[in-house]
Amino acid sequence: MDSTHKTVRSGILDPKAPPAATIESGDEVEYPNTWTNWQNEMKFGMSFAERARLREQYPGCPLQLIGPVEMAGSRPGDVIECRLERLRLADWGCNAFPTGAGALPHDFDKPYTHYFRFDETRTRADYVHGISFTLEPFLGIVAVEPAGDDPVGALPAGAHGGNLSLRELTVGSSLFLPVAKPGGRIWVGDVHALQGDGLVDQTAIKSTAEELRMRYDLHRDVGLSRPLAETDTHWIGFGFADNLDDALIDCVRGLIGWFSVAAGVGAAEAYALCSISASFRVTQYADQRDAPHVGLDGPPKGVHGLLPKDIFPAELRARVDRWLRPSR
Repeated sequence: MDSTHKTVRSGILDPKAPPAATIESGDEVEYPNTWTNWQNEMKFGMSFAERARLREQYPGCPLQLIGPVEMAGSRPGDVIECRLERLRLADWGCNAFPTGAGALPHDFDKPYTHYFRFDETRTRADYVHGISFTLEPFLGIVAVEPAGDDPVGALPAGAHGGNLSLRELTVGSSLFLPVAKPGGRIWVGDVHALQGDGLVDQTAIKSTAEELRMRYDLHRDVGLSRPLAETDTHWIGFGFADNLDDALIDCVRGLIGWFSVAAGVGAAEAYALCSISASFRVTQYADQRDAPHVGLDGPPKGVHGLLPKDIFPAELRARVDRWLRPSR
């Protein structure tokens, strides 16, 4: 699926957009040469002033989303498993923050921009003072459309997925999203080359993809009401709220509610497991309501909880897998 003016939307999940593709469960979708911010007009080496002019030209969220992909036969009550199969970055990325935004909106009186060139393997990037990074690319946004006919902003995260910005969602990971309307209508975008937990300056290393491939599997009648991520080593839940305290509480309650049912353990046992073995981390702190985005709406803080698989016996892990993927 090529990025074009027909398949890309700036900063919104658009219910009025016609399906860019209709697929069956188990199909893979290629997204070659995804767009950068502001209708693909952001280029390597742009000054902050040039970026600011683009922001004025394209007000609102600058992130480019491609889609929607419709899953044939999917309906509310189902879950779509979105698995990242391939992500090769373009050869550059950028970190930038304006004044008045991020976790420290008043600490810097000048905006900051730094561009990175990646090596041919797209696995390394050099910074300043001899600092070098190993790149771990992922998609910041994977979403199904919420119920209703109104456009939904791309920056907030919620039950539909959205701007999760979870660094663990690298190649080989899965994101389970509950379907809210027939067809699911899946949107993806916001390629990251590397990001730390918290996303404190607002951008990490943003990039774009030369090659991107996603696999989508439909699972019928799975009792999941919020996003759930899975890697080889962890199940990962999410919490969202206006502040970190409430986001943590939301994440813990979500993990307990899901895992106690999927694994067949008591809620009190699941709560204890969360305290004994899970790690709760700040996913996003910097997407604040007073950030310079027109029309920003929704919970700005995110927490994720990582529950390690290796503490559980094989039969319990298999039970959870059957619960998540009953159609297998």
